[in-house]
Amino acid sequence: MRIPSTWRNVDISKTVRVNEQIRSSEVMVVGANGDQLGNMSKLAALEHARESDMDLVEVAPNSKPPVCKIMDYGKFKYRQNKKAHDAKKKQKIIKVKEVKITPNTEEHDYQFKLNHAKRFLADADKVKVSVFFRGRQITHSELGLKILSRFMEDLADRATVEQQPKKEGRNMAMILAPIPEEKLKENEAAAAKAKAKDEAEVNTEETGDKKSAQA
Repeated sequence: MRIPSTWRNVDISKTVRVNEQIRSSEVMVVGANGDQLGNMSKLAALEHARESDMDLVEVAPNSKPPVCKIMDYGKFKYRQNKKAHDAKKKQKIIKVKEVKITPNTEEHDYQFKLNHAKRFLADADKVKVSVFFRGRQITHSELGLKILSRFMEDLADRATVEQQPKKEGRNMAMILAPIPEEKLKENEAAAAKAKAKDEAEVNTEETGDKKSAQA
């Protein structure tokens, strides 16, 4: 009887039955090198595993009979734990960085804050842009909306609006999320292609004008 191939897709990194914990008296056995050893009693399978100084691990308990693989279970668990640890280290924790401005922020201060936002987005962090109203400025919320709209336009090539501008007490804020790197590259490639096309059309027009002048 052929061993079902579905056992290869089973995640055995979770709790499994090993060696004497296996309940079935008959099992299908896969050798340490992947060879199919066929059906045999659990005792015979355990003997095969001991001869190789390895463990008998139940990898497909729902098969009839269950599929077991001969392997070094301790080494397997170590590799799985290390893989999970490495994946956790590489996982990017998305943070929300805040940029604070006022409705009457001067141009050089605006550019300074804009560059901060660009740097945060480049680090794959979200950006909360907050407008702080002082005194009677709160009665002119349209000024806050205007400067937030400018932020949206200036960062449109690298961010999307996750939270639209809204009032928070005496403040108005919005949240921008970075465009995924793959999409960012697509946008840059499309922009470069459009620019090259425009330049080619300009060159064609200039050549045509020169020919007309010479004629």
